[in-house]
Amino acid sequence: MAEHGAHLTAASAADDRPSIFEAVAQDSLMAAVKPALQHLVKVLAEAQPGRCGFLWHRFDEIYALLDLLLQQHCLARCSASFAENFYGLKRIPTGDCRGQPLATAGLPRRQHWKSLLLLVLVPYLKGKLEKLVCSLKEEDEYSIHPPSSAWKRFYRAFLAAYPFVNMTWEGWFLIQQLCYILGQAQHHSPLLRLAGVRLVRLTAEDMQALEKRAAGATSLHTHSLKTRVQLALRRALGAVALSLSSGLSVGMFFLQFLEWWYSSEHQEAIKALTALPAPPPPLQAEHEAGLPRLKSVCPLCRRVRVNATALATSGFVFCYRCAHAYVRSHQRCPVTGYATQLQHLVKLYSPDS
Repeated sequence: MAEHGAHLTAASAADDRPSIFEAVAQDSLMAAVKPALQHLVKVLAEAQPGRCGFLWHRFDEIYALLDLLLQQHCLARCSASFAENFYGLKRIPTGDCRGQPLATAGLPRRQHWKSLLLLVLVPYLKGKLEKLVCSLKEEDEYSIHPPSSAWKRFYRAFLAAYPFVNMTWEGWFLIQQLCYILGQAQHHSPLLRLAGVRLVRLTAEDMQALEKRAAGATSLHTHSLKTRVQLALRRALGAVALSLSSGLSVGMFFLQFLEWWYSSEHQEAIKALTALPAPPPPLQAEHEAGLPRLKSVCPLCRRVRVNATALATSGFVFCYRCAHAYVRSHQRCPVTGYATQLQHLVKLYSPDS
């Protein structure tokens, strides 16, 4: 039985298909990079909110732009994404019976752009959807809308349907991987099928062609001024993408360590503590003689605070409506600029509340 299982999960020497372990490992490579970079940007934003705060607020868009540049460079240079090239794989069109093209030949135009969009756009949209679900869950817990409002009914229905949609999406990938293990499919991922490509291992000819391309240099003095400018811009973009690729290759194990560290059990415990629901208000107390009634001004609306609420990240106190609306829109403290989420709102109760 064990031998049969090993036969299913390992590829033979003559087979150009990567094993399921290689395919899944390259899929999880970029998924491990983003959380580590996100934590690094968060630390910088908290240390320098004025200079680096925009990196945190626009992290998804900046990361998607850099990922687009990196994947475009890798697809054009070696017919593979960064993670696939890192594991010695390449993409070839599905159903191509003319033999495997060299990695330096690139993909056909249609498969190239479909691969690029699926590599960059799908993770970006999936991440945005997950953030939307998290924000709606917080909205449902801390919302000031009446329970019978149409908006609250809508996003509660969306939250109820999302787990089933996500389960269908993950199940689609799981079934595709099982079919790949059993030899019933050429793709381990539905995204490869949609792009019209499949993964194969790099050959010795591919290695030689990639080395020749890296060693070769195009001379600029034989071209016109317009061609020189185009080549210079292309080289500049290629240099940026190459530096990203080299930097990721060198720091890959360090980034994976950071991703593991900040998703360990004690970090999950800390996150769980900050996500506890607000305690119920204290019982109504009699006004004691001589007890002063504090009336302070909210830093946002500049009026006497109503439903005083503190931000756990900074300690400043605001009106509940002011703090909730500002944090929901900007994800930071309005006074200090520290990164803040809705679960960091702490309701304050006075004896006369």
